[in-house]
Amino acid sequence: MAFDKEGPLTKGIAARIKNMTHNRLPENEIIHGDCIEIISDFPAGSVDLIFADPPYNLQLQQELWRPNLTKVQAVEDPWDQFDSFDAYDRFTHAWLSACRRVLKDTGTLWVIGTYHNIFRIGKILQDLEYWVLNDFVWVKNNPMPNFRGVRFTNAQETLIWAQKAKGNSYTFNHHVMKAINGDLQMRSDWYLPICSGKERLKINGKKAHSTQKPEALLYRIILASSDPGDIILDPFFGTGTSGAVAKKLGRKWVGIEVNEVYVAVAEERLASISGQEPPTQALNLRTKHRKMRIPFGTLLERGLIHPGDTLYFEGKDDITAMVLADGHLRCREDEGSIHKVAKEIVKAPCNGWDHWYYRDNDGAYLPIDNLREFVRSEWKDCSD
Repeated sequence: MAFDKEGPLTKGIAARIKNMTHNRLPENEIIHGDCIEIISDFPAGSVDLIFADPPYNLQLQQELWRPNLTKVQAVEDPWDQFDSFDAYDRFTHAWLSACRRVLKDTGTLWVIGTYHNIFRIGKILQDLEYWVLNDFVWVKNNPMPNFRGVRFTNAQETLIWAQKAKGNSYTFNHHVMKAINGDLQMRSDWYLPICSGKERLKINGKKAHSTQKPEALLYRIILASSDPGDIILDPFFGTGTSGAVAKKLGRKWVGIEVNEVYVAVAEERLASISGQEPPTQALNLRTKHRKMRIPFGTLLERGLIHPGDTLYFEGKDDITAMVLADGHLRCREDEGSIHKVAKEIVKAPCNGWDHWYYRDNDGAYLPIDNLREFVRSEWKDCSD
């Protein structure tokens, strides 16, 4: 899978990559060549999202035929053939390492595979200190049957969603996914058809690519884990499904593909999308981002509130509470959290952060939520 410097589509590309500065990532471009070599010249921490559809290493032993004696167009391509599991593991370790270097600290990676390779990929991901967020089952509505009848019909593929390191913040548009799923929280079992019909790209009546993914799958992935303007890298670009969907959703993309034929097909496909991009207001979706949770006790630990201080209840001048050393409040006969004591006052569930006030050095009454936001801002400054 080496970079073919003699291929007709690579003229000038090798020189451009060689002269690429470490301050620039090629955006909205397809680069023909070996992804491991090419990514090594990309700037570190420059990519927001990676979608990878690597070779499956199917290890097919014989041809497949339908009952009507027509041959199944299976995955028999040279790029899917490896001498051994060890060779495949070395290849996987190399491309995942390269991807991890260019992924932003806040970025995530999606990788798709079958039972032939996904378990090996999962182990190597964890060995490289990626942190797995979810695994997904893509259940195919219309899978290819097992024509020989010696196994169950393989009707699924598995996706792994991982972040660069455990504990980093990352993009997850939870409310967008909920909206697209009929206002129900989206689950990790995805029922989507395989690529077929007009969407399936063909050359002389045959599939242009044996494992072309449906746009519906990439639409869900890109919408869930990126924002407009983000940069999406696909190291196994194929016929450009990720780039096509990224373009339609207002994201930037970079595609790397070793096969010249696929590069040509993808270029034509992406060129045909020009003018189809929706207006900006259709892409800037309002999504609720979960804020960092700050317990009231943190304000005491930081010295922003002190044991014995008085808090004042909103709209009730005669109701005050004493701050205790453990973060609880004591108000008349009641003692408990800022939420519990507030609930007893209003006789209904409520958020204590919205009701309790403190007095600053000038005597002004200010909501304690101001102090919580101050702590959040400090945390954000340290993480940037």
